[in-house]
Amino acid sequence: MLSQTTIRVPWNTADAVNQRIEQETRDRIRHYAANPHQIDRRLRELDEEWDIERTLETNAAGLTLLGVVLGTINKRFLLLPALVTGFLLQHALQGWCPPVPLFRRRGVRTTTEIERERYALKALRGDFQPVSRGADNDQATATVLRAVGA
Repeated sequence: MLSQTTIRVPWNTADAVNQRIEQETRDRIRHYAANPHQIDRRLRELDEEWDIERTLETNAAGLTLLGVVLGTINKRFLLLPALVTGFLLQHALQGWCPPVPLFRRRGVRTTTEIERERYALKALRGDFQPVSRGADNDQATATVLRAVGA
């Protein structure tokens, strides 16, 4: 049985790397708790941060394209796209492939790890005000969607 998508990469990452990524996130949140005027800028930066999936997909697409182009020169280069697509399949099924440890050591995070920081910053900023039980549905919906940034 396959593990949940949100936990496959951390499960297949060395504990020390996961702990370092978590500590770096905590340190950033601590910094922005002391400097709330910088939270909006950090949230914009998080919008631009590439998660591990996007990083893997982009690198795989680039290497596959390179292999196909070079394959027109020498057929042996067609092994590169075959290898890369095998890695992508392995990652899709197991949450791990040879490039994952390299990217994780460089601090590339999962979507869940990025979103945890985003929601912590939003909470610091005060986005999650209680929704009044007496509010009408439209008001409650607008408040909740505003809080989650939709």
